[in-house]
Amino acid sequence: MEALDTKQFIIAYLNSEPFGIEIKYIDNIIVMQSITRVPKSQSYFRGVINLRGDIVPVMSLGSKLGIPDTELTSKARIIIVRPEQQAAPVGLIVDEVKEVITLEQNAIEKINYDDKENKGNYSIGIGKYGTDLINLLNISAIVIDKETNI
Repeated sequence: MEALDTKQFIIAYLNSEPFGIEIKYIDNIIVMQSITRVPKSQSYFRGVINLRGDIVPVMSLGSKLGIPDTELTSKARIIIVRPEQQAAPVGLIVDEVKEVITLEQNAIEKINYDDKENKGNYSIGIGKYGTDLINLLNISAIVIDKETNI
């Protein structure tokens, strides 16, 4: 009997909504810290932090996804992700990090979006975990996306 294909996700909350980030992209999870602003940057880009001598850009994941920002609490975290092995790390601000879950491939439903809807590729699908539905994020598309301001 062959094992089912599974993936592990960290569950992060934005405005009380659960989002899944595949564990293979996560470098580190750190507590909120002082962020140095960078002038004339995109609205979702919060600035940079010094992480063990490396300058890491930090963005509000909620703002990037169009979710209203909530006031940051002591539960807020910066998830350091690397979309690819050689890529530079990027910090994503989330309201809270809860748990790690394992989903089998058959518990992940792909979503079909209109091809013209660019933000549709920010999600790789919806994960069914017990009675919960969790939006599984496409970290590469979110971090590498070059927003076009027309």
